[in-house]
Amino acid sequence: MRRADGDDLGMDTPFDRFRAAVMADPAIQQHLADTTDNSEFEQRAIAVAAEGGIELAPADLASALKPDPLGLASLLSPPRLEAAWPPRGWLPSHVAPESGFAVDWTHFAGATLDRPFFAESIRDARALPFNRAVHYRTGFDTFVTGTDPDALAPAGFIFHMSRCGSTLAAQMLAADPANIVLSEAAPLDSILQIPLMVQDAPFETVVAAVRAMVLAYGRGTAGKAQRYFIKTDSWHIFALPLLRAAFPETPWVFLYRDPVEVLVSQARMAGSQVAPGVVPPQMFGIDPAETHLPGDEYTARVLASTCAAAIQHWDQGGGMMVNYHTLPDALFTRILPHFGVEIDAETRTRMEAASRRNAKDPNAAFKQDSAEKQAEASASLRAIAENHFAGIYTRLEELSASSPR
Repeated sequence: MRRADGDDLGMDTPFDRFRAAVMADPAIQQHLADTTDNSEFEQRAIAVAAEGGIELAPADLASALKPDPLGLASLLSPPRLEAAWPPRGWLPSHVAPESGFAVDWTHFAGATLDRPFFAESIRDARALPFNRAVHYRTGFDTFVTGTDPDALAPAGFIFHMSRCGSTLAAQMLAADPANIVLSEAAPLDSILQIPLMVQDAPFETVVAAVRAMVLAYGRGTAGKAQRYFIKTDSWHIFALPLLRAAFPETPWVFLYRDPVEVLVSQARMAGSQVAPGVVPPQMFGIDPAETHLPGDEYTARVLASTCAAAIQHWDQGGGMMVNYHTLPDALFTRILPHFGVEIDAETRTRMEAASRRNAKDPNAAFKQDSAEKQAEASASLRAIAENHFAGIYTRLEELSASSPR
């Protein structure tokens, strides 16, 4: 039994004792997390408990394993707050602003982050019986002050305009098993948005939280990684000063593309950043009262503001502008050298193979569609692109041709 704030009321159940024993031993955590079968997990859990002198019955696990697709359990009865980061193998999976930005962790059972998006990896990990049974949450202060001396700092940040090859670059990097590639992680997004959600949030506190979140993922899931890269959400370019303050030595790239082609892609299937209300419009310098703008107009303003922010932040240093049309070769000729990374022939072969697959659907082949998108663009859409990107695309091209900062 727990209070609404997650604190124990002193009840010492078999499951409580089992959980305490499990959290004291990373090897047991891995053993229990390494199965997707409920029955197998139950057998392993009961055997582990028995070895520790704990009489754990199937009924003790039944409630913990009950499906919770809407995540209501953690809202109605939040997990207790732990005093330190969990052992290796756990990664941040959720940030709860309603609970003072507490951080929930999920055990990945050694799985690598090789899916196109972090949300896919989280979905798979949360489905594990172990993660449905054992929850782990740290309060904001504990999270920010947590440390892991072996955590990797990022070797490079990949910012982007959207629909311009960032997932392709990330999947090519993920083809090397020596790399951790974090792709659009929602917990990092939540931390980067603290200044929008908390009035007068101290800059130093937010920087410390950003650094903690980035380093938490730099621990990886199996402890074998040598390098670490982060592909951000497109709107994170506005938070580049925060990331530069947290990691001033980490280089970054900004990927962009002919705005006509990006507008066509967004018109086919709008991304979350151009859906009013999903990402606060004020982030893009748009008055909330203007979210009634026609779809292509609103999208163009969002994209133009994103690109303008990349140009504005050029003086932060460490940056490189990369046009989509130079990919995938630019990963080898520009991006990896900019990140200070050298690869061998075998690794290049793996990355080249990844570039021939559809980045968002690795089971499908990559299809170059620039000509198709140009042909699809209407005269009105071209006029919108010209109106909102006047000078911006030209400046991106100029910076791309210049020496990296």
